[in-house]
Amino acid sequence: MKFIIYFSDYVIPFVFFYIIALGLVTKTNIYDEFIKGAKDGFKVVLDIMPTLIGLMVAVGILRASGTLDLLSDIIKPLTDFLHFPSELVPVTLIKMFSSSAATSLVLDIFKQYGPDSYLGRIVSIMMSCTETIFYTMSVYFMAAGVKKTRYTLAGALTATIVGVIASVVLTNLIF
Repeated sequence: MKFIIYFSDYVIPFVFFYIIALGLVTKTNIYDEFIKGAKDGFKVVLDIMPTLIGLMVAVGILRASGTLDLLSDIIKPLTDFLHFPSELVPVTLIKMFSSSAATSLVLDIFKQYGPDSYLGRIVSIMMSCTETIFYTMSVYFMAAGVKKTRYTLAGALTATIVGVIASVVLTNLIF
């Protein structure tokens, strides 16, 4: 464990100096390349801004309207059958769209049940076992100009379901 801590302290400076050394060896103007990359990155941000705003507004509307709580109540018999807490359904759904909105829901769960509670532990593990599917697909595919996504959505949804199941199983095994 000490090796990992030691290694993590030095990996970023190593990468930084490696890039500088590689630029010196290949006689590349690193600063100009950095500026070019920053300009390209800024263009990407401007291109994806409408998508980001749309996602944030949609998540805000769902959360403020109580639709997520209503959905949790409606599917409570199914979640009880699957041994999944219905209180975590909103986090599960919102995490697929926005990590920051899901984090605010996690904080609400922490306030209501506590971070060391059964629900707090499941949601903590679940946040690290799942991905913001629709955000990632819209942002990265738009930035890369990908038109045909093939099996990306199906694979991402499957991985998210497995992550949610794993969070419940791990919580039950460990705690």
